Amino acid sequence: MSNLNIAVLTVSDTRTLETDKSGAYLVEALEESGHIASQREIVKDDIYQIRAVVSGWIANSQIQVILITGGTGFYSRDSTPEAVTPLFDKNMEGFGELFRQVSYTEIGSSTIQSRAIAGLANNTVIFSLPGSTGACRTAWTKIISEQLNAQFGPCNFVKLLTTGIH
Repeated sequence: MSNLNIAVLTVSDTRTLETDKSGAYLVEALEESGHIASQREIVKDDIYQIRAVVSGWIANSQIQVILITGGTGFYSRDSTPEAVTPLFDKNMEGFGELFRQVSYTEIGSSTIQSRAIAGLANNTVIFSLPGSTGACRTAWTKIISEQLNAQFGPCNFVKLLTTGIH
């Protein structure tokens, strides 16, 4: 398995490093999988603050994956998809579709309120997840961890992210 450098961003107007259970879960889970938590930040739910952090990480050749938690709902301040989508070189429609399908078994029709998205930008994979720890756990254990595992087949993102061939 190739160890990947992964940055974790929490989007929240209220959370701090001490109270951010979702971000803490993602860091713990990725490290348990052998990856490196290279950056971790919390920003307010503001399109330009989100975009500034994510753009910096996309430009950093040492970061291969970005996990974003929060800001994907329908409240007026939820703006993560609007902030991140314009940064994508390629959208990964299948991630949002699969996340909602998997979530349906856990939360039923409430999954339609998830605007989880993913994409690729400058050879960096970006996953944007809901802010609940349960949603982060579902996304990590059922989808993301497999796609960041070089042994998972028939395909995964590791070769793309570690060879620079795209």
